[in-house]
Amino acid sequence: MRTFDDILQIAAERHGGRDAALADIPAPLSPEEIAALPDARFLAAMARGIFQAGISWKVVDAKWPGITEAFHDFEPGPVSMIEGEALDALLSDRRVIRSGPKITAIRDNAVFILDTAAEHGSFARRIADWPVSEFDGLLDWLKRGGARLGGNTGAYMLRAVGKDGYVLSRDVVGRLIAEGVIDKAPTSRRAMAAVQGAFNLWAEQGGQPLTTISRVLARSIG
Repeated sequence: MRTFDDILQIAAERHGGRDAALADIPAPLSPEEIAALPDARFLAAMARGIFQAGISWKVVDAKWPGITEAFHDFEPGPVSMIEGEALDALLSDRRVIRSGPKITAIRDNAVFILDTAAEHGSFARRIADWPVSEFDGLLDWLKRGGARLGGNTGAYMLRAVGKDGYVLSRDVVGRLIAEGVIDKAPTSRRAMAAVQGAFNLWAEQGGQPLTTISRVLARSIG
């Protein structure tokens, strides 16, 4: 397996230098900054990812103001009570993307957030306290506890709120395969543990956050 600096050099050669390979990569928030975020911010990020799955992201962007209004600014309390007539109304509301499974998933994730907050003080606090060295476990927790947060949806949600971590895009997976970490897109816990181990090693070598490592891996391919 190449060192992080070796992979950064590959990305630099593809994109016009090391500065270019590292450009436009946002710095993740600190745990305390994440803990200070309102839980509605997390539900909004979950909803955007759920709605974007399988359709044009531009469609979601265009509808987003109406979606936000229809979902009570993504306050988990009101959203958790969307059922019966309220659910029927949303299914015919032209402001939103009228997919029953996606709408009910957002409602179920509001419940997930409230349940987590009851145990940990806030959903944000739970996310903030999760060690980045165990990011694979955080992704698995979101997948198992939430609704439609598997695949890369949970990872994109975490990136949107500033949590340090990686997204297993096609290019990132391509670099992981090239380095012998995995032999195909990871779906098992064992494969995800191997991915986490590689990211942890690269973080030690390069002193960079996982977000930066993830972007550099992607740029070493694409």
